[in-house]
Amino acid sequence: MIESTSEHTCQGAQSYQEHSPVLSLTVEEFRQLVAQSVRAEDEPQAEMALRWEGGELILKPGVGGTQEKSMPLDTFFHKIVMVRDRLRVLEQKLNSNPKLSDAEKVEMQQYITTIYGSLTSFNIFFRYRDDQFRGSGRKD
Repeated sequence: MIESTSEHTCQGAQSYQEHSPVLSLTVEEFRQLVAQSVRAEDEPQAEMALRWEGGELILKPGVGGTQEKSMPLDTFFHKIVMVRDRLRVLEQKLNSNPKLSDAEKVEMQQYITTIYGSLTSFNIFFRYRDDQFRGSGRKD
């Protein structure tokens, strides 16, 4: 009975492995995945500057007779932080991608830097300078 149970477990694991991308990872891919997760958890959450806490974003349309929209600034700030964090993950994945040449990585990094530069207008919302977006023009 024990033999049949262990045999059944092995067959079940094999079947599960065929359907699970996690179990089909190499040891190195798994280590990289865990390292990325740990780094993401270690990154402190960005804080909104005190002057904006409790504030509201109000969008007034230029066309008369249409309704304005509003959103709490902390909700808007959270969305900005999510964009920043996803750009950082994209940057890490590009830089660690073995299929891209160094020239391709540099080209893609330039695009990402340009995106960061476009987002610097939102830096007024960040409490700490280290959390802000940085384009190619600012060296800290």
